[in-house]
Amino acid sequence: MSRWLKAITGGLLLTLLFQFCGFAGNCDAIRTGVVRVHILAHSDSAEDQALKLKVRDAVTAAGADVLDGTEDVTAARQKLGAALPALCAAAQQCVYENGYPYEVRGELTNMYFTTRTYDSGTFPAGYYDAVRFTIGAGEGRNWWCVMYPPLCVSAAADPDTLSDTFTDAQTDMIENSGRYEVRFKLVEWWERLLSYFR
Repeated sequence: MSRWLKAITGGLLLTLLFQFCGFAGNCDAIRTGVVRVHILAHSDSAEDQALKLKVRDAVTAAGADVLDGTEDVTAARQKLGAALPALCAAAQQCVYENGYPYEVRGELTNMYFTTRTYDSGTFPAGYYDAVRFTIGAGEGRNWWCVMYPPLCVSAAADPDTLSDTFTDAQTDMIENSGRYEVRFKLVEWWERLLSYFR
């Protein structure tokens, strides 16, 4: 291979690497600026999956005002931690009112999510802080959304919610995910690789 071809190839690889690093940095900023909610069903039976959605509704209703006036993710984590017993109680009450004996466990955790598309946009794969509710054995399919910024409650479906939380570049990544699909896949692959070493 000629010296010029090696130089051009090396330059292209460095350019791609720098672009990927910038993209990965924005992904990391998104991951650390978000608190998700995760609800794990008891099983995959139709009844338990329907119950999971009722618990979702109970938790999002109980948490609708918890993050009012929250300015940043640190305050969101603190408020959600303080509200966790009440949110868990709302979930438990919902389970009992629907005639099931399952225990509901709630926790604040840091867990892995794959790349996920919501109505508001796409969030990259990686580890996120999450408020997690496990119904019974927790062996069924799950439901998740973004608790902060508050994208799970209809009152919060404000188009400015993302732009108030993230930079223009990060908001663009979330809202216009089609342009970044290949890069999201690369980040997901990279995050999975890193997760083996955690």
